Amino acid sequence: MRRWSGASPRSRPKGSLLARAALAIGALAIATVALWALLPTAPGVAGGPSASRVADVPSPAASGTGSPSGRWFTHAYVIMMENREYGQIVGNPAAPYLNHLIATYGLDTRYYSVTHGSQPDYVDLLAGTTLGVVDNTLRNFSAPTLLDQLDRRGLSWHVYAQDYPGHCFAGAVATGGVDLVGAPGTYERAHNPAISFDAIRTSPTRCADISPLASFDPAAANVEFIVPNLANDMDQGSVAAGDAFLRAFVPRILASPAFAHGILFITWDEGTTNAGAAGPGTGGGHVPLIAAAPWIGPGQRSGRIATEHSLLRTLEDNWGLGCLAGACSAADLQAFLAR
Repeated sequence: MRRWSGASPRSRPKGSLLARAALAIGALAIATVALWALLPTAPGVAGGPSASRVADVPSPAASGTGSPSGRWFTHAYVIMMENREYGQIVGNPAAPYLNHLIATYGLDTRYYSVTHGSQPDYVDLLAGTTLGVVDNTLRNFSAPTLLDQLDRRGLSWHVYAQDYPGHCFAGAVATGGVDLVGAPGTYERAHNPAISFDAIRTSPTRCADISPLASFDPAAANVEFIVPNLANDMDQGSVAAGDAFLRAFVPRILASPAFAHGILFITWDEGTTNAGAAGPGTGGGHVPLIAAAPWIGPGQRSGRIATEHSLLRTLEDNWGLGCLAGACSAADLQAFLAR
């Protein structure tokens, strides 16, 4: 007969069995809580993000640190020009400086505008969505933007808009003289989406980060948006006039010590066709995107399909900010990022 060194299961005290059961239940509860913490919380549910921030979710691919140095760059400069198709810029003798940049640095050959209309594309670049905007009619928004993402991480941004009057000006247009370089012209609010977001327009501290181009400082912020006036951005002016403006302005970035760890993107809000990332008739045109950085070699090209969501995603991923709306399904501009 087998002898047991302790009590048999049938004869063990009930207290021992209860203790073991309690331990098992406790372990299961801890495991459940730990697993729950790893799962995303549904938008609008108590304890989760509010419905207005439904798209502001962590990006699984993002591995930036949120530190000022970023993953690939410390400073990013974005210049948005107006209303030109790829073939109207690339190889055009009326744009010698732009084609010099294309030869010296990088060009995305399959970059598309998401839609037509200036304001929808500018809003889309900041929010990852057009927010239902279809034209330049003045609108105010309460949605989250890249600027909110940067502020929450203690990072910085600045908008330099030519002929912007300052002082949280929220009017549709303003006309001024020569603002730093280029021709005198008209500021248009539709090209400066930051001021249309309530959290910025109603905050004197935050809208102080929008100023005329004359105050340009290439080391002032992590992300800097440059908004030329209508005479210099090719909206009301010619390709040659826009090229002359860039020839006068861009060297202020390229010659800056900040550019040693920076990247410059020059692109257009929309083209003249309906070409889009998903094919003909699906977007706002096939437009150039020029990328300049110390690590981008002469004639470097990317043939990967991209849109302004890709540009937004690149900025978000650099600092590990998460992603907004359409940027969450976009790939970043890997071909132009240092490794």
